[in-house]
Amino acid sequence: MDMNTIESVVPTTDPGQWRDGDAWLAGGTVLFSYGSFAFGPQPLKRLLDLGSAGWTPVTVTDAGIELAATCTVAELYKLPGTPEAAGRSWPGVELVRPCCDSFVASFKVWNMSTVGGNLCTSLPAGPMISLCAGLDGTATILGPEGTTRTVPVAEFVTGDAQNCLAPGELLRSIQLPASALASRVAFRRLSLSNLGRSGVLLIGRLDGGTSFVLTVTAATQRPVQLRFDALPDTDALARALDEAVPTGLYHNDIHGLPAWRRDMTYRLAEEIRAELAAPEGAPGLRSSGDFWPPSDRGFPGQGLNAQQEGA
Repeated sequence: MDMNTIESVVPTTDPGQWRDGDAWLAGGTVLFSYGSFAFGPQPLKRLLDLGSAGWTPVTVTDAGIELAATCTVAELYKLPGTPEAAGRSWPGVELVRPCCDSFVASFKVWNMSTVGGNLCTSLPAGPMISLCAGLDGTATILGPEGTTRTVPVAEFVTGDAQNCLAPGELLRSIQLPASALASRVAFRRLSLSNLGRSGVLLIGRLDGGTSFVLTVTAATQRPVQLRFDALPDTDALARALDEAVPTGLYHNDIHGLPAWRRDMTYRLAEEIRAELAAPEGAPGLRSSGDFWPPSDRGFPGQGLNAQQEGA
């Protein structure tokens, strides 16, 4: 935790105040861990603190769900149990808790880490990237010149710890459209170790009961999304993965070799395809993944404790 080069902390949400040597500070769980020299050859000099932004963490409307960049994992985890979300026919909301559980987080991370921070860190295993990309989320980005632009979350992350943000830009929020939330969904996640970092995380959607969307994350250095007008058969899905994910795009680190990630991507993709092809609620479907179906483990941070107790 080497942050001894910081000269000042500035409470602001104005990108116009950004200058070289600055970093945006939200929960800080990654920033404080990486240290002053983790983001380039020059040390950080100032932190632009979003702690007093006052942005509403979660807003639910008929158009969908807006997540503030400062929304914490703990705040997001509450969403499925709220009257605003529970009263709608949005199966996509069921993805929230398994994605939050995929942090396998400490109490500190659970209560401080933010949705926006997870996107901006842009690690392959970022579960908020998986959630927001899998539900066709759109990121709203504020620029230093007073500009605003939007980017699909599936395109926001461009590589391992890389994204589309220009210097000084600030991620303001993520919009999850009602059209995606209303879709039938399937979730699969695998790790090499019990309670380990995601090595493969796939989300499938069946839009309008016909169109199939598959989002591959964790296994790849950036999200990869495949779209079909109708559910493909096994061979067609495998061919599409061949074309969409070149060998060099599979991630390689201590949490999984590229060959294993590739094999598990094909395996979990077929499980998702089979699940969405079967009648909803059909019993006996094979599942290699964990954290699914979600269960009410309590709040806050109870998911990790429940899994540890059952290990």
